[in-house]
Amino acid sequence: MTSDLIAEDDYPDPSLDELGVGALFTEAPEPFHDLLAAPAEQIDELLPLMPQRTTAPQTWVVTVADAKFHWYDLVAGFPEIPDIRDPVGRHLRRMQFDLEATMEKRLIYFAVNRPRVRFDPSRSTSWGFFSLKLTVPILVGAEGKRDSITIELEVPFAATLKKPSVVVTDRFITLNWGGLIEALSIHDVLQQYENTLTFQSKVQYVGQTKDPLGRLARARLPAVQKVHQQFSEDNDMLLLIQRMNVEVVSNDGDPAELPANDNPVAADVLLKDRIDAVECALIRYFEGPQMHGRSDKEADVRKQRVRQIKEINNLESFRIDLRLENAGKYHDLFSAHAGVSRSHIIDCAIADDGEVLVSRVPDKVKAKP
Repeated sequence: MTSDLIAEDDYPDPSLDELGVGALFTEAPEPFHDLLAAPAEQIDELLPLMPQRTTAPQTWVVTVADAKFHWYDLVAGFPEIPDIRDPVGRHLRRMQFDLEATMEKRLIYFAVNRPRVRFDPSRSTSWGFFSLKLTVPILVGAEGKRDSITIELEVPFAATLKKPSVVVTDRFITLNWGGLIEALSIHDVLQQYENTLTFQSKVQYVGQTKDPLGRLARARLPAVQKVHQQFSEDNDMLLLIQRMNVEVVSNDGDPAELPANDNPVAADVLLKDRIDAVECALIRYFEGPQMHGRSDKEADVRKQRVRQIKEINNLESFRIDLRLENAGKYHDLFSAHAGVSRSHIIDCAIADDGEVLVSRVPDKVKAKP
């Protein structure tokens, strides 16, 4: 059962102006601009480097090579530049660097909401007897229900103390081991250590990180900011960024492995086809047939694009497998259109009109002993 702490979508959505952020995005291009055809002169320059295609039908098997959560609330709201002399500041700067690096790659991201959780600095932490078990008070949900989590620390290699000194703020805990200072956010702790919280992650928006303007990392992407503004009062928002691996099954093999395609332009064009198709399918799966919150123009552009991908790749179908080995509770994903699972497997096909047809492969049910 999904948590009732996460509000359902309300209709109609408020505009960016109503949310008070419209002026920031008046000059920003649409988030789907990369799907549009490149200018003719640009294509002419790259024509000698464009990929050689094969003719045999293709099916694709898409899996997640790696994935990482980033706490979007920490970069939204246009925060001050982090002070790298401070452990928390260094943590924030590393996260900014990580996000900025994704803007140069074709990765898939989910904007997800989880019920609000904070450390409670008004109460004291406590240690277990003769152990490194640390109990930290927390506040859970919009109402700030008092709770606590107990984590068992391990002494880092660079530590000069057997037990760290602890400093807690509402969002971060800092562990000073003498020779090393660790700064962990509340969401780092909940992901790294066992705990009794059973919340799921609600997928609100699906996108692709590739963006020369780097808007996602700077909290300047209108669609994502709109989601953040709508749900940030009662929920935390994170970005789940995933690098996808696409295996091509075809009698002609994978076009990416042809010697003629051994150049960066050809490799990127082929990768773009694949990630564009995966993005459109995941939008359809998690956001539903109406792609709630997206314009009719975007819907039309996406249909044109997937029709093109189907034709030039002779693509019959593809399967997306979002399972990750050793995935934790944060990977219990759901949306208004997809039930909760840590094992989303989706069969996809492209209709003649460009509609992406998706069907979920049922989770395997464990046999009763």
